Amino acid sequence: MGSFDVAIVGGGLIGASIAYELSAEKVRIVILDRQQPGQEASWAAAGMLSPGPDSPEALPLVPLMKESLRIYPEFVAAIEDISRKSVEFARAGALQIFLAPQGESERDVLFSEYRRLELPMESLSVDAARRLEPSLGQNARAAAFLPNEATVNPRSLTDAVLGAVRRRGVEIRTGCAVNSLIHENNKCTGVIAAGERISAEFVVVAAGCFSAGVAPQDNLVSQFVPTRPVRGQMVSLRPKGINLHHVLRSDRGYIVPRTDGRVVAGSTLENAGFNKHVTPGGLRGILSAAIELAPALADAEVLETWAGLRPGTPDDLPILGPTGIDGLLVATGHYRNGILLAAVTAKLLHEWITRGETSFNAEIFSPLRFTREKLSARVAKGISTLS
Repeated sequence: MGSFDVAIVGGGLIGASIAYELSAEKVRIVILDRQQPGQEASWAAAGMLSPGPDSPEALPLVPLMKESLRIYPEFVAAIEDISRKSVEFARAGALQIFLAPQGESERDVLFSEYRRLELPMESLSVDAARRLEPSLGQNARAAAFLPNEATVNPRSLTDAVLGAVRRRGVEIRTGCAVNSLIHENNKCTGVIAAGERISAEFVVVAAGCFSAGVAPQDNLVSQFVPTRPVRGQMVSLRPKGINLHHVLRSDRGYIVPRTDGRVVAGSTLENAGFNKHVTPGGLRGILSAAIELAPALADAEVLETWAGLRPGTPDDLPILGPTGIDGLLVATGHYRNGILLAAVTAKLLHEWITRGETSFNAEIFSPLRFTREKLSARVAKGISTLS
């Protein structure tokens, strides 16, 4: 039987970042992963660090994204220093390209929205945008420059964070699926994983889209984390004769440059269950959007194709914080923003565990919102809460 202060279920970027923040407290931490850590959504992401909402549903997330972007440079600098590995962090900004005939009016609407949200944005003529990125396609009707946006290589970052926690003495167990929680009198005191009893003062579920399936034997976790997988297909290209310097993004797709000259193009949003197959239709849509943004990519070499599973939730917002069970916390459901939100998520979980409260109001992301909704529905139907 193992004994720890904190057991973290899930060894992706979110779980590893939480372990990193807590490891500064010299507490005993174990990461439990059902496979090799960092091989799911963290490995598959593009690495855009954008605090702007990508849909109306994401508007409540903007303050959290802004805070995470604010602390990100310090976060990655510390990770690189401890791990001695580069995470390829770059802050070159992004170009939002509008392709529809009414592109200028669409840009103006976005400009007003960004100003209301206190996000920096500069309206550009297409000629000005092309001076920043000469490879920009002829279908562009308007453009905007988002100077605060940054990028990181998610695979490099996840590898570096895992390296940093190992250096700080965090134990990482692979092939260690959590079958059930150890709990009594509404208090969680550990888990049963791979047939072993592991005691812990705190258990943090950070297993991405697999979070709802953690501890299936007692079915306690799923009520707080109704996660679902959302497939995203991706393509890596090596351009010939061009060198992109900024993220290029439209409402049809995006291109993210890497420091070695490669570009990553994406992505799809598919409710395909836990199926990670790459499909011809998905790749066609991604490549078509990428070539429309930068036509020279039509001659690029295709280096790699893959698909990942984002952790979606019923309201497309993260699930963060304490549950209705003492000692059980969750950090999952980051959907399309897990790479950006890793820094602030680690900070929040560190504060919840060490102080019992946070410096940032994260009530809207509480896992209790789902149980409250269920309770309200039961009351409305006249169903006893004791049944």
